[in-house]
Amino acid sequence: MIEVENVSKRYGDKIALDDVSFVVRPGVVTGFLGPNGAGKSTTMRLIVGLDRPTSGSARVNGKQFRDHPAPLHEVGAMLEARAIHPGRSAHSHLLALARSNGISRARVDELIDFVGLTGVARKRVGGFSLGMGQRLGIAAALLGDPGTLILDEPANGLDPEGIRWIRDLMRDVAAEGRTVLVSSHLMSEMAQTADQLIVIGRGRLLADTTVEEFIQRGASDVIRVRSPQLPQLAALLVAPGVTTEPSADGNALEVRGTTAESIGETAAAHRIVLHELVRQQASLEEAFMSMTHGSVEYQPTEVVA
Repeated sequence: MIEVENVSKRYGDKIALDDVSFVVRPGVVTGFLGPNGAGKSTTMRLIVGLDRPTSGSARVNGKQFRDHPAPLHEVGAMLEARAIHPGRSAHSHLLALARSNGISRARVDELIDFVGLTGVARKRVGGFSLGMGQRLGIAAALLGDPGTLILDEPANGLDPEGIRWIRDLMRDVAAEGRTVLVSSHLMSEMAQTADQLIVIGRGRLLADTTVEEFIQRGASDVIRVRSPQLPQLAALLVAPGVTTEPSADGNALEVRGTTAESIGETAAAHRIVLHELVRQQASLEEAFMSMTHGSVEYQPTEVVA
């Protein structure tokens, strides 16, 4: 279990984290989301002892990371997969980590095979692709068979098969009763992988809830309507809290703020023909964009031609 309690972190005049508290529990995959600059990387660095909080505390299984006598057996982390000497081979890198934590050579060989790097195990890491580097970083995180796994953008550079592999791995680890915290910008993957979500923005906690509850809170469902009488129907749907706009393909109307039943009853009452009336559930991406809109640190500006 990971416990972050009233953690604040300052870098000079910049507040990276502002009184953040949350608990990551075992048995579920917890997604850690936030815009760039929100404080995710800082939080993870504090958890694994690479930085110290200005105030508050971060503990793993009841202790600060530095107080665990064999940290790799407690916490496996991949915060920067390419933070490896480029002249080392994958095997040498993992073996050095293993020897420093009393882990056998057999475990190194087992993990190299598990992550799919057997054919390049003796090659220099500097020549690895991004995806191969990610697989090596994941092997290092798993080296001590830890009860807690922390992964930052683990799907970066992986092909579709690799993305599915890491998704299944995280779910399997959580199913064993271990603690899994994963940060990612891939909302579609988080929607398929995570059970719980922790969302921060500008260093503050925005949400700590289930994926389903987050979507319900952050975005409304869309009703897609097709009809040969769309202009007439759109005029009839005008009401407080109801919005209508053309779909991206221009063949339908997207309606928010009401129900499919209400739209159907309105159409029937005015003898409007419907060719399609479908409720489309809001996505995690839509909910995330809605909730974090005011917390984005870097906003693009419109380019004037």
